[in-house]
Amino acid sequence: MAIKIKEKKKIALVLSGGGIKAAAFHTGVCLALQEKGFKFAGGTKEEVARKYPEGDPMTIRLYVGSSAGAFVSSILSAGYSLEALVNAFQMGVGQKAYYSEHGLQKLKPLGYRDIFALNGFNLLSALPLSLLKKSFVEGGLEAILKNWIKINGLFTSAALERYLSRYVLSHDDFKKLGVELFIVATQLNHSRKVIFGNFPETHKNRTTKFVNYAKISQSVAASVSIPPVFAPYCIKAPTGKTMYFYDGEIRDTLSTHVAADHGADLVISSFSMQPYHYTEEIGSLHKLGIPMILNQALYQVLQQKIDRHIQHQTDIRSVYNAIDGYFKQVNLPEEHREKILEIIRNRVHYKPNVDYLYIHPRPQDDEMFFADHFSLNSKNLEKIVRIGFKSGISQLRKMDL
Repeated sequence: MAIKIKEKKKIALVLSGGGIKAAAFHTGVCLALQEKGFKFAGGTKEEVARKYPEGDPMTIRLYVGSSAGAFVSSILSAGYSLEALVNAFQMGVGQKAYYSEHGLQKLKPLGYRDIFALNGFNLLSALPLSLLKKSFVEGGLEAILKNWIKINGLFTSAALERYLSRYVLSHDDFKKLGVELFIVATQLNHSRKVIFGNFPETHKNRTTKFVNYAKISQSVAASVSIPPVFAPYCIKAPTGKTMYFYDGEIRDTLSTHVAADHGADLVISSFSMQPYHYTEEIGSLHKLGIPMILNQALYQVLQQKIDRHIQHQTDIRSVYNAIDGYFKQVNLPEEHREKILEIIRNRVHYKPNVDYLYIHPRPQDDEMFFADHFSLNSKNLEKIVRIGFKSGISQLRKMDL
């Protein structure tokens, strides 16, 4: 049954990670949403109130981002247009105009120097000086890696934090946004997922830490710090305690529950991880080298997590509707039926009014799989944006627009 958009009261957009490639895919998905009439609210409270009046069912007002999705979400929540985002990736390095006279309309062109900052200190400290003191054969390969290679990442995400804080975010504060923005990361020295946002206070439970003291740019820098490319990102708490965070996709690949937990009744989720499926034209990946095999292995693990996530939602909905239907069939008194259903909803964290739409590449989109994760080549990015657009249009057919 098609999702009836006009009955929805709050739309959320959840964007996952996957490097620059994922950011380009998300941009294409957003262009498809815009093509179908969706609007992306963003900016300060005053700007959002002026430009996006309440009551429009096609306006997205809640963003959840992880890793590359955190970057795109921060741009949209700041009030930039999709055209500005596209131009930032396509214009390359050397262009100077990014602020207009009328506010946030253009983005500073994104170059490699805005993404990768050499982790110089840790590179120097990683030199195996112990080779001069210890025998090379002492311990196995794992011992060598642990004792001699102390580098915690080739680069740091400090450059991206500077790009956002200096050139993009006029208000680098969750509290000043006129929309809801949640950035997902992972706590390095724990097993918790971390959600940065505008919370009344920082709090935590066994699996999740909710943080309200970080700036938006810091939260994005923490979320994109995928090992071993980027070192874990350090954020100091108001208490002075130093906390380290890294990639938001490690703990949870999709965080659609964050949107549902904050009142969204339509959650549109975009993810770019799609394993390769064999074709005669390309052949087997075993002939294409270690990078492609590792890429396939990573995508298979992530897709399994996503499939389980989606299947879990589907199973709960099916069981819940079956129980509800049975209660109606046997004419169980309304107050008892509702009480039992309420217990079920609370125990399994199910929200029957929430619909989910998942947008992702098809297995046939070979260009998406083989594209580099961190390339800013405009031709390659244009192909990925096009794949995202087509994927979005295809899935949006499931909605009654």
